[in-house]
Amino acid sequence: MLIRKVSLADAQGIANVHVDTWRTTYEGIIPTEFLNKLDYSERKNRWENKMRTENVVFVVENEEGQIIGFADTSRRENNLELNSIDLTSLYLLEAYQGRGIGKLLMKTLFEHYKNQSYDKVYVDVLADNNTRYFYEYLGAKFVRNIKIKIGGKILDESTYVWESVNDVLEKLEINASL
Repeated sequence: MLIRKVSLADAQGIANVHVDTWRTTYEGIIPTEFLNKLDYSERKNRWENKMRTENVVFVVENEEGQIIGFADTSRRENNLELNSIDLTSLYLLEAYQGRGIGKLLMKTLFEHYKNQSYDKVYVDVLADNNTRYFYEYLGAKFVRNIKIKIGGKILDESTYVWESVNDVLEKLEINASL
């Protein structure tokens, strides 16, 4: 596995992971019709535009050099304090989940946050998305729920916060040594 910062040439790989993981992760949560309409080329264009902004994106490659996951981070609406940032998205193809790759990607992200002097990290996650348990396991604390609409369906979106980047890195180090 290789985790690295993104290049513009990675847009198609990220788009593929984005569409495929939405279809598996949100099955039964977001309307199927909406998920079926997700378009790889539209997502590729979206990611090319995002990569031209200040977003920081990391990708995970398998041994064959195929992008199997990604995470991005940016300053968004949760950033009321100067020392905070949002984990905007973290996706890993279903076939690669449960192997510790998500923890390695989180470690890379949180090392980046530490190097950039961020203390707090926020993440928004659909309340029905089991990924929230992964975030909770790593110490994220529930902040609030808001209602959002995706594919014509009203959903609860939960905001979580990690109050200390160093605490998350410590937890990830302890887990790596077990």
